[in-house]
Amino acid sequence: MTRIFTPVAKLLLRLGVSPDAVTITGTLVVVVTALWAFPTGHLLLGTLVISFFVLTDSLDGVMARTAGRSGPWGAFLDSTLDRFSDAAIFAGLVLWFYGEGDDHLTGTLALACLAIGSFVPYARARAEGLGMTAAVGIAERADRLVLVLVATALVAFGLPVTVLTVVLVVLALASIVTVGQRMATVRRQARELERTS
Repeated sequence: MTRIFTPVAKLLLRLGVSPDAVTITGTLVVVVTALWAFPTGHLLLGTLVISFFVLTDSLDGVMARTAGRSGPWGAFLDSTLDRFSDAAIFAGLVLWFYGEGDDHLTGTLALACLAIGSFVPYARARAEGLGMTAAVGIAERADRLVLVLVATALVAFGLPVTVLTVVLVVLALASIVTVGQRMATVRRQARELERTS
């Protein structure tokens, strides 16, 4: 991805566009698209637009490294705004399935993914804030986004909603497992620190 985005990053930097501007713009587009396209039934359009901006999510990082400006602020901004994007995607699905989509089970599962998914990055961030690591788990952000966007696109192409329902069940369970894996990892590290202190 770095090789692909480097020419684009250099062009944007020459045009005076900052990495932060790219991060913020991408987040705004994803949030607005998810909260408009999904609730109004434009599942395919929403999926295509969101997928494009999710794929280019690393562009801001390439720009920062190219300009020699990578640092904690950019990483913090990117990570924080990613939470807005993720929440908007699942919230858009909740609104659709509780509205015209008329499938409360799938809507509830999307809501569960929204809630449980927020614990996955929190567990890692909290561990790192305590000086430990928790970069483990079967459901990283990219995995969750790929699964939900592919399933949404398949439903938009005419497959039964059951496809998305099943994927949301898998995502919710995988998120719970990931939080458990991170908690277990931090617990091991904490015990090790207690033994050595």
